[in-house]
Amino acid sequence: MTFINVYSCLIFVTGLIVGDCFYLPGIAPVVYCKDPASNQGCQKKLDIFVNRLNSMETVVPYEYHSFDFCTVAQEYQGSPVENLGQVVFGERIRPSPYKVEFLETKTCVEVCERKYQKLDQASAKKLNFLRRGIALNYMHHWIVDNMPITWCYQVENKQQYCTTGFPIGCYVTKQGRRKNACAMNTAFSEPNTHYIFNHVNITIEYHSNDGSDWGQSLTGEVGRIVQAKVEVFSNKHDTTKFGTSHGCGASVPVYGIKGGEIDKDFSIHYTYSVYWQENKHIKWSSRWDYILQSMPHTNIQWFSILNSLVIVLFLSGMVAMIMLRTLHKDIARYNQMESAEDAQEEFGWKLVHGDVFRPPRKGMFLSVLTGNGAQILCMTIITIVFFCLGFLSPANRGALMTCVLVLCVCLGTLAGYVSARIYKMFGGEKWKLNVLLTALLCPGVIFSIFFLLNLMLWIEGSSAAIPFPTIITLLALWLGISVPLTFVGAYFGFKKRPIKYPVRTNQIPRHIPKQTFWRKPLPGIVMGGILPFGCIFLQLFFILNSIWSHQVYYMFGFLILVFIILVVTCSEATIVLCYFHLCAEDYQWWWRSFLTSGFTAVYVFYYCIHYFVTRLEMTGAINIILYFGYTFIIVFMLFLLTGTIGFFSCFWFVSKIYSVVKVD
Repeated sequence: MTFINVYSCLIFVTGLIVGDCFYLPGIAPVVYCKDPASNQGCQKKLDIFVNRLNSMETVVPYEYHSFDFCTVAQEYQGSPVENLGQVVFGERIRPSPYKVEFLETKTCVEVCERKYQKLDQASAKKLNFLRRGIALNYMHHWIVDNMPITWCYQVENKQQYCTTGFPIGCYVTKQGRRKNACAMNTAFSEPNTHYIFNHVNITIEYHSNDGSDWGQSLTGEVGRIVQAKVEVFSNKHDTTKFGTSHGCGASVPVYGIKGGEIDKDFSIHYTYSVYWQENKHIKWSSRWDYILQSMPHTNIQWFSILNSLVIVLFLSGMVAMIMLRTLHKDIARYNQMESAEDAQEEFGWKLVHGDVFRPPRKGMFLSVLTGNGAQILCMTIITIVFFCLGFLSPANRGALMTCVLVLCVCLGTLAGYVSARIYKMFGGEKWKLNVLLTALLCPGVIFSIFFLLNLMLWIEGSSAAIPFPTIITLLALWLGISVPLTFVGAYFGFKKRPIKYPVRTNQIPRHIPKQTFWRKPLPGIVMGGILPFGCIFLQLFFILNSIWSHQVYYMFGFLILVFIILVVTCSEATIVLCYFHLCAEDYQWWWRSFLTSGFTAVYVFYYCIHYFVTRLEMTGAINIILYFGYTFIIVFMLFLLTGTIGFFSCFWFVSKIYSVVKVD
């Protein structure tokens, strides 16, 4: 246990060291000051940007302006340039009318007034959409200095939980049940009432310095932003008190919208206050720590995760040791046979040496799947390495999806090469069809599902709907770059000599004896995915939280360890089952090796169903379709990845054992 604790601490300390000294391109620190005229290179104004609004109760996000909040006159002017990954993820970052300057305190400043008139259809439509957003607990996502403005509150055991979004309001049902943020304040008690959070207190913390260690000669009051937190209030404003501490905040009566229809004209005033605090303990390089360390459900037992990994490694090592010892005895016994009588008494896996490399049925389809699986496997490895190096940190928005798309396009060469090599090894001759299927089949399935889901989001008016020009860009990347690269890879794959088998294949197929139930293909395939799934289900929970519960995932060190364990267990589980089937004189292992480890994806899909039922509160057909549509894309890619690992592991194993025995 001492070794485990020391190892875990080393991982944690290493992560802190890397985080302290490594800046990513494009997100270097910005220095702010009160007097930019006398300090070259610093800024006075802080821009607050607003992002799309989302909810844990629905998959459909919306842009900020969809809820009739305060907006700037020219909404798209001054918006940061969004990369391809941000557009695909549905991020829509826009400038806000909230004005902030360094060390300038503001108290109860009015941003805008939104009026709603009785019997006006436009007003009723806007108000109903706002009510719906409050009832579904839609969350704001604001950004300052490339840092999310967080909303912190206490949870169980008086622990502080900080989330990167804050609610637009809260709802008290007709039965008097206080939903979401309403449960935190007894003032929200009126049944069938929507309370709008129309006032925010923004507290910005900065780390001050004289400029000596920033590489600049700065004078006066300067600093870097290290934290930004928000408090939300529902205020029934007295407009005569704007600009004073009595006009906004907790002491002001709450503002609720009761009922479902507009029975009179009314207006909503949106206000904000800005406060500054100096923080000498947090440096700019570690300013994300308070968010990551207070995420819900990530307050985990680090030692338990490491213990689980060690146990899985121990079990995998035991299985590998047993396999090696058993095979060593078999090979030694076969090689000691000298007489014909001994050869006639052969049994087990050596009996099928003349059929074990017989090409499988639907060999072209199998080669296509392995080619695309190799592409996804290589993409995953490179992406995880980039994760660990910090290039795909939460601060670098959209970098993950951009990296995935670029790698998928560029690795089309690998897919074509692997598919061509496998297909040529099977003796296939329809190389044109093989290349076309490799380039179009699996990517076509993924793109078709993605396009249909995007069409549904477009009908709903969601910000997650990818614009038509971006769809054209994705098609151009696929058909204009990835497909030609696949042909290039296939050209070099077919040009090389076919892979030679260690033994010759008989002309007449050998009869396969009747197998017991546990040695039939389906039970072996079902059992083969259990151990790999057991290695990843814990990390899978945090990944699903990151996708659907909008939490930040940051355990990249554990992720790469779990991925290595996944590769090892997929390989070993497939090899063990393949060995058992060969000992039973069942030589049809090609497809079985792919499906055995690929069945891990089926368990992942079942786990996603469990997660949807137990952890999410989504209702409605559109949410169910979107959730399981995107889940199917992820599971399908995981199926290709794990299946390819099992296929090549089993192929290496079979080639190895039949190359070291004497065959007449």
